[in-house]
Amino acid sequence: MAAALRIQSDWSRALSRDEGEAWLSCRSPGKPTLYGSVTRRGLSSDGVPDIVASEGFVVGEVTKKSILISCPHENVCTKFLAPYTSFCRIHQKSITCLDISSGGGLGVSTSTDGTMKIWQAANGEIRRLLEGHVYDVNCCRFFPSGLVVLSGGMDAQLKIWSAEDASCVVTFKGHKGGVLDTAIVDRGRNVLSCSRDGTARLWDCGKSACLGVIADCGSPINGIAVGTADNSLNLGTPEKPPSEREVGTEGKILLLAREDKKLQGVGLQSRQPVFLFIGSDAFNCCTFLSSTYILAGTQDGNIYQLDVRNTNAPIQVIHRSGAPVLSLLPYQDGFIASQGDGTCFIVQQDLDYVLDLTEADCDPVYKVASWEKEIYTCCRDGIVRRYQLSDL
Repeated sequence: MAAALRIQSDWSRALSRDEGEAWLSCRSPGKPTLYGSVTRRGLSSDGVPDIVASEGFVVGEVTKKSILISCPHENVCTKFLAPYTSFCRIHQKSITCLDISSGGGLGVSTSTDGTMKIWQAANGEIRRLLEGHVYDVNCCRFFPSGLVVLSGGMDAQLKIWSAEDASCVVTFKGHKGGVLDTAIVDRGRNVLSCSRDGTARLWDCGKSACLGVIADCGSPINGIAVGTADNSLNLGTPEKPPSEREVGTEGKILLLAREDKKLQGVGLQSRQPVFLFIGSDAFNCCTFLSSTYILAGTQDGNIYQLDVRNTNAPIQVIHRSGAPVLSLLPYQDGFIASQGDGTCFIVQQDLDYVLDLTEADCDPVYKVASWEKEIYTCCRDGIVRRYQLSDL
């Protein structure tokens, strides 16, 4: 495990005035944590803060929203990015899930205040209130069209909503426990859900009917992801011909992040198990990086990378932290991860440093969504933060 650099969560505000100071730390396994600080001495001629670091740390490039810090002794380097803007008025309590529409214009989010809302992605202005679930809504996502929203709640129901008039056009019933995650197959004639009841189900939107139970694990399924499988993978054969209502399931694999420490791959059309990995703790989330590589995050802070072409190879742990991994999102040629200790970071294959999205302090960052160079996070502190990678 590599050394980890951290900075005071509100460093951008702390360094907005002369003589402003923010703390730093560098933690390496098995070694004493190195503590330090950065201090602002003034402004350079082009209006960029002049910032210096205490002994053991080096300040690299500085912009109005980002700062590059390195700790040469531990050979670690991290760029910290402050939010471009924060939306504090969308919800009154913790925001548990969010998504951004395919055109980047709208956001949708769910909260422990019992509401689900659609809002303008540019300014957080609320456009629609989606009312109809009983109890908390756990998950929400836009269909590829950007005009329709899929949600799942503790009431064991899935619902489809019009983003234009907030009407609920379809309700799916069949789960025996709260719906924890959803996925959309291709353009959305079929959708998938997973639940505390241990099942993952495939649904037909047009007939609002369940097309089948894809998996029954006997343990809550915390997260799912659907992707196109590598051609070399044997996805199995269906025991009976698929329904004509099943669209786009051929050649797809469904990932299941399970509470019982198992990460499972299932042929979506065949309903046959493809692989099963046992991790160090409950799996919270999973995603596809490509048709061959998948990522999954656990409650004890591990991020695993797996090559589905070689399921007998050892699982590669690419990140360890101790804080629960709550969401994973493919981004450009890498990924974004958010964790239960407020950290949220981007790993890109061509970068020799990690990019940290800061300001959440110690509150869990539950979900991340992106549109082009804009990244949105939602947090237990009830704030949606928008980061602009163009600020770099």
